[in-house]
Amino acid sequence: MAEQVLRTLMRTTDLIVAGVFSPAAVAAVGLADIYARFPIRFGIGIGDGAIALSSQDTGANATANRDQAVTQALLLGLLGGIPFILFGLLLNESAIAVLGALAEEGAMAEVIEYGSTYLLLIMLSAPAIHVNFIAARSIQGTGDTKTPMYVNGAVNALNIGLTVGLAFGLGPLPELTVIGIAAATALSDGLGAIAFLAIIGSPLSEIRYVRPRRLVVIKQLLLISWPRIAEGVSEMIAEFPFNAILLAFGTEVNAAYHVGRRMYQQVASPLGRGYGVAANILVGQSLGEQKPGEAYYHGLAATGLSVLTVGGLCAILFAFAEQFVLVFTRDPVTIGYATGFAQAYAVAALFIAAYIVLAGSLRGGSETLTPFIARLVGTFVFLLGFTYVVGVHLGYGVIAAYFAVVLDFVFRVAFVGIVYYRRRWVDRGTSMMTERGTLEGSSSDD
Repeated sequence: MAEQVLRTLMRTTDLIVAGVFSPAAVAAVGLADIYARFPIRFGIGIGDGAIALSSQDTGANATANRDQAVTQALLLGLLGGIPFILFGLLLNESAIAVLGALAEEGAMAEVIEYGSTYLLLIMLSAPAIHVNFIAARSIQGTGDTKTPMYVNGAVNALNIGLTVGLAFGLGPLPELTVIGIAAATALSDGLGAIAFLAIIGSPLSEIRYVRPRRLVVIKQLLLISWPRIAEGVSEMIAEFPFNAILLAFGTEVNAAYHVGRRMYQQVASPLGRGYGVAANILVGQSLGEQKPGEAYYHGLAATGLSVLTVGGLCAILFAFAEQFVLVFTRDPVTIGYATGFAQAYAVAALFIAAYIVLAGSLRGGSETLTPFIARLVGTFVFLLGFTYVVGVHLGYGVIAAYFAVVLDFVFRVAFVGIVYYRRRWVDRGTSMMTERGTLEGSSSDD
């Protein structure tokens, strides 16, 4: 949770700094961040495959299998960064411009100028982003959640300092305005990746680098990871038309959406994600120890605790939404809309907390397809479909987007909850461990 607080604080700082310049700067960072989340989703996807295998193999004491999984996952992450680099070099301006096709031309000129350069710098750091997520997840799978916290804490603290310094030109640093935000992120991610790779290759980590040679391991990594990657990509794809709809309502509305969502992500999201990672680890290790009943209990307990604690925080967020929004912007139009989005996310937070932990528990059992389906339907049918039909076609405007945020996660919780209760994920996880020899403690030479 501490790790997630620091990471979300870094992203929150980005929006606060951008808000000092103009609503267009906030929109530029928000729109570029939509594309920037693609490499993040890829890293999270492969990382979730790594943490599932790492936790299961750790529970079964199959350390050679675990080393194979982590090594191959890191290689996938490095190679997977190449397409994102090419995208940033060749399509950065077009990528931002297409999102503003429905917005006012004058307002979008500044958004494109800031957003395209921001996107280029972030995409150049894609391999480092992948390594950071994969290495952190792999180490967490062994039960060590402190080392990733220390590394990411230092990296995010550096990121925050560089963001402020480069944006405003403090001390000897150049004044780069919005571009400085992206430069700080890219530099920090690079340093973080180097640190993680060094730690895994040192006595500080239980994991060891090995020569990749077990095809069954990479097959299972891809089998577990692709729904997780597709899950994130589907949400990002839906964000394109969703942001276009909000831009049609006004640049201030789009900026308000990013501010309102960032409010939830800073106040409550770190807790839900922390519980989700913990549930993933405990469920995976319990399955590796061949204790399915204990694995099932861990998921339910983490879900209940997450809903209880996140609910308390989001009650405060709902009541004081406008005061929190004032931290990000002083534009009166943006403040009104952002308060509405912040309150919508505060209501949805109970369902978001339950969904994140239940999905994490399923992933601990190597079940990643169910969360993908839940997110696909929730995002396209409710977040996007409901907003378009009710907000645009029926003319209710931004209010429809507020309701869509809540309905999206109500569906997700119901869907993953039913699948979790049926426990078929226990058989899936056990079957995959048997296939790669984990339950027999096989080595990488088998």
